[in-house]
Amino acid sequence: MKFCKKYEEYMQRQNQRKLPGVGFKKLKKILKKCRTELQSHNDLQNHGDVVLHHISTCPNHCPVCDGTFFPSLLKEMSAVVGSFNERAQKLLDLHLASGFRKYFIWFKVKLQGNHPALIQEGKDLVTYALINAIAMRKILKKYDKIHYSKQGQAFKSQAQSMHIEILQSPWLCELMAFHINLRETKAITRKAPALFEGCSLIINDSKPSLSCELFDSVKIDIDLTCSICLDTVFDPVSLTCGHIFCYMCACKSGSVTIVDGLKAADPKEKCPLCREAGVYEGAVHLDELNILLSRNCPEYWEERLRVERVERVRQAKEHWESECRAFMGV
Repeated sequence: MKFCKKYEEYMQRQNQRKLPGVGFKKLKKILKKCRTELQSHNDLQNHGDVVLHHISTCPNHCPVCDGTFFPSLLKEMSAVVGSFNERAQKLLDLHLASGFRKYFIWFKVKLQGNHPALIQEGKDLVTYALINAIAMRKILKKYDKIHYSKQGQAFKSQAQSMHIEILQSPWLCELMAFHINLRETKAITRKAPALFEGCSLIINDSKPSLSCELFDSVKIDIDLTCSICLDTVFDPVSLTCGHIFCYMCACKSGSVTIVDGLKAADPKEKCPLCREAGVYEGAVHLDELNILLSRNCPEYWEERLRVERVERVRQAKEHWESECRAFMGV
């Protein structure tokens, strides 16, 4: 079965959930129209037996592609990523919730409060993310093939810089950690559905990473070493650019204290790795990843917890002393 038909059938099954998707069939029609117009343009260049010029690429500022194809794809990608992030966040909130809040969320999202149901919901979300990622990859590849260009790849890079590349979503990283956490919990039965077939936490020379092999040759490798302190990320956060750091390291790079938090960072502050500005306010706390690392690196975690507790108390003390002096006018 061709991917286009497979994708259309999958999205039709999602109609009840009202999930946005990539208009794969519509985008293919746009490319077909562009190819037809391009061929007609090439034919006009032929006079008798002499070919004056053969244009094999789409002209600059093509009204068909630039005016319809890329704007449509950009809008659809944004909708897909937004829906995935929202649903993944609700699922993980349910898993991490406790007390009355847990029952409130259960009622709100209408989920059963058991591990197999959570895993199935996670599996559905991952399938949704991956099949849309593959659809985007294939349609951009088709664009470049028709136009003999690299504009499709350039658009993909642009999407990554705009944080609408779904495989870069921090919530996909959280779902990977969520799966491993549930897999390691004794409450899961053998009949529970699998979320990722080849997902695992790999530790080489005390350097952990998340690795996951998915269908259609999609592989995700996430390095879990903080680029600031060069240790395993502790209390990890993902900035909006997708880079993961320890929470305290991220606060230092954002020139804020742990009391003020990352939301207080100046919008001009940049990511230490990619140098992108304005990445701190929307940072995501990776709670599932934090649980996973604390279970698999217990000795390191205890030592790091002891050190950071001292530092947090020191920063909190300095903060409130400063607030008191300001209040007293000293």
